Amino acid sequence: MEASLITVLLIAVAVIILLSVFFSFFPVMLWVSAWASGVRISIITLVAMRLRRVTPSRIVNPLIKATKAGLGININELESHYLAGGNVDRVVNALIAAQRADIPLEFTRAAAIDLAGRDVLLAVQMSVNPRVIETPIVAAVAKNGIEVKVKARVTVRANIDRLVGGAGEETIIARVGEGIVTTVGSSNSHKDVLENPDSISRMVLSKGLDSGTAFEILSIDIADIDVGKNIGAYLQTEQAEADKRIAQAKAEERRAMAVAHEQEMKARVVEMRALVVEAESQVPLALSEALREGKMGVMDYMNLKNIEADTQMRGSLSKINDQDHSGDSKNK
Repeated sequence: MEASLITVLLIAVAVIILLSVFFSFFPVMLWVSAWASGVRISIITLVAMRLRRVTPSRIVNPLIKATKAGLGININELESHYLAGGNVDRVVNALIAAQRADIPLEFTRAAAIDLAGRDVLLAVQMSVNPRVIETPIVAAVAKNGIEVKVKARVTVRANIDRLVGGAGEETIIARVGEGIVTTVGSSNSHKDVLENPDSISRMVLSKGLDSGTAFEILSIDIADIDVGKNIGAYLQTEQAEADKRIAQAKAEERRAMAVAHEQEMKARVVEMRALVVEAESQVPLALSEALREGKMGVMDYMNLKNIEADTQMRGSLSKINDQDHSGDSKNK
């Protein structure tokens, strides 16, 4: 009795395991759902998907939605897109949304956008509901040197035809910032910009900044505008300070050259005095040598001494006269 009970339990467990394996490998319930939704697909096709390592529910469920929406999509297109690494469900949702919004969008285009790494459903939604992009504060300087700070709001709409290979939001923000800088920089005064901020919008829109991007610019609105620093005065002050430093450096250079020249002249005077002293020290030797060789007589030597004595006397008299004249001037 116990043996027969154990046998029945084993048979039941084996049947349950076999049924689990069968229904996991043969998605019968998914096949029934597809047939109930009007999608004619064979169970063999679902089993073949298993063999190709494709999850059948990832293909059949989007196919059911596409069939109910009236999209002419076959299972091979969905399966090839899945094997390429795309998001089948998102592509089908984007096609349904585009159909409801009367936006022309084919499966091949939607699949290419999805494989390019862009959210095709978000692109369709942005085509219906435009998006507002707020730029950071852009600082520009007018011709009078006054800085103007501008913040803009850019309303864009996704361009599905340029979504593959088109530039993103960063390019839009950079181009708008460049247009703001150009417009403010071409104004004669910052007051002109403050009086007519819409001139920035008109000028930037006329440049066609959305070319080559995945978006279409609908409008550019100036959200905030403010006056910044006096850049012109600041630059002039910096230039004056730089000129002052240059002048001081040149003056210091001239002073150093003058000091060096003075030191050089002093060195030359000392050198000349040394040469004079040396020459004077050689005079007695030269006189004795001249007397010894007979080139100079005793009378010549005596005349030389008389001349020296007369020169010294004249010098003494001139000093006495100078002292007398200075004393007389003081007494007066």
